[in-house]
Amino acid sequence: MDSLINAWQQMPAHITPYLFSIGSFQLRYYSLMYIVAFVIVYFLVTYRIKNEKYKYTSEDIQDYLVWAMVGVLLGARLGDVLFYNLDYYLYHPLEIFLPFTFSNGIRFTGISGMSYHGGVIGVVIMSVLFCRKRDFDFWKFADLISPAIPLGYTFGRIGNFINGELFGRVTSIPWGMYFPLDQTHSLRHPSQLYEAFFEGIFLFAVLWALRKKKLFDGALLGLYIFGYGFVRFMIEFFREPDYMVGPISIGQFLCVLMMLGGIGLLMWRKKAAANK
Repeated sequence: MDSLINAWQQMPAHITPYLFSIGSFQLRYYSLMYIVAFVIVYFLVTYRIKNEKYKYTSEDIQDYLVWAMVGVLLGARLGDVLFYNLDYYLYHPLEIFLPFTFSNGIRFTGISGMSYHGGVIGVVIMSVLFCRKRDFDFWKFADLISPAIPLGYTFGRIGNFINGELFGRVTSIPWGMYFPLDQTHSLRHPSQLYEAFFEGIFLFAVLWALRKKKLFDGALLGLYIFGYGFVRFMIEFFREPDYMVGPISIGQFLCVLMMLGGIGLLMWRKKAAANK
């Protein structure tokens, strides 16, 4: 048993985070996970279209996912800059979108640092613009997409785990892990895996089960926003915080805003449906 526990705890040190490398360039599994996530969302949404009699086409979803990819990449990157690393990027603005560092010469680093909350904002903005361009009802379209998102997001967290980043707080639990990027070499919660399960699989199962209920337009979107905020808030107690805002981490602060936004959206859309 001790050998199994030790193998589990040392697993991150034996994971290569990239598929291949050419010089300083690396094709990382984390990048591939974004593609996998969008493919998963595409198939789940097209399944709903075929089996739940939505009037959209698979071509509509393909076009939308291009908009969503732009939104999530721009939003997630700018969110990381604004929420977590503004002081650094004020003095290194070229590194916001260029995959190079210019400290001590020019070196390829890839674009690292993506904020989930920024990605949500980016996707919502692009979704509103897309629906306006296609003359789609935003609330119905959002309820079509929302239940599929968490399962796709699971793969992003697996990508974080493969990268050995965003690890959890120091712990003594036997399923803790040692992560090579941890300069303290401490046993830590594998919080990326917690997030992959609860923010991904668990939240997906809940929303997927609710999708056939007779809910008002916008309900599934509101439930997703609140549900993710709640689950992420709880997991942040196990995740190593970037910054603290009083007694809570900045991630928890953003999740509180998400929960309040989700509750507000649910109340607003329920009232709108009652007044029809």
